[in-house]
Amino acid sequence: MPLEIVTVPCLDDNYAYLVKGPGGAVLIDAPEAGPIAAALETRGWTLDTILITHHHHDHVEGVAELRARFGAKVMGPAAEADRLPPLDRALSEGDRVGEGAIAADVIAVPGHTLGHVAYRFAAGDAVFTADSLMVLGCGRLFEGTPAMMWDSLKKLSSLPPETLVFSGHEYTSSNARFALTVEPGNAALRARSEEIDRLRAEGRPTVPVPLAVELETNPFLRADRPELRKALGMETEGDIEVFAEIRARKDRF
Repeated sequence: MPLEIVTVPCLDDNYAYLVKGPGGAVLIDAPEAGPIAAALETRGWTLDTILITHHHHDHVEGVAELRARFGAKVMGPAAEADRLPPLDRALSEGDRVGEGAIAADVIAVPGHTLGHVAYRFAAGDAVFTADSLMVLGCGRLFEGTPAMMWDSLKKLSSLPPETLVFSGHEYTSSNARFALTVEPGNAALRARSEEIDRLRAEGRPTVPVPLAVELETNPFLRADRPELRKALGMETEGDIEVFAEIRARKDRF
């Protein structure tokens, strides 16, 4: 059953997402209140719940204003509760929020931060990954380790391939340029890079994208692929070492 999802550009390059439900909209992250409130009011929607993925300011700055304005409940990772706005419900992996088509399962995806979570709406084939899995990339390891992030990405990789990935930033053009330095012989990646150029030239978001496409093009999901390991000259290294090398190269890019 398809979900009605609205992408809301915020700040310089953040995305917030509204998911329409029978009791009002569910919001994933709140980078700033103004654009989100405008998107709700344009559609005549109320805001029922705010789901926070992690504590970074560019994902929570709008929470207080939106809670006060709409009376929304606020939920977020229990592991970061001391660094988040006050939570009405603290969430851990395996928890479920909502019901029916807008029920979301909580997935722990530490690496970018230690308590980062993603929200999977199974009925709508959608996962909101914020700064863990990003389109053609992954978040910087501000708090976690390469092993931690690789485990999180493998967990997300195991979702059904038709799952649509909604990440938290419009970083895809830069990510594509980097990915091509890692795996220049990847024909699917070259085609995806051209598609991204077209989308951005038209002023359109590059998200969401099916997980199946990410599995064929995102180097951070492909550290265990023989063709990528060969491209890096790391055929005998372990998956985590290959992932760490890709992350280090991206940090220098």
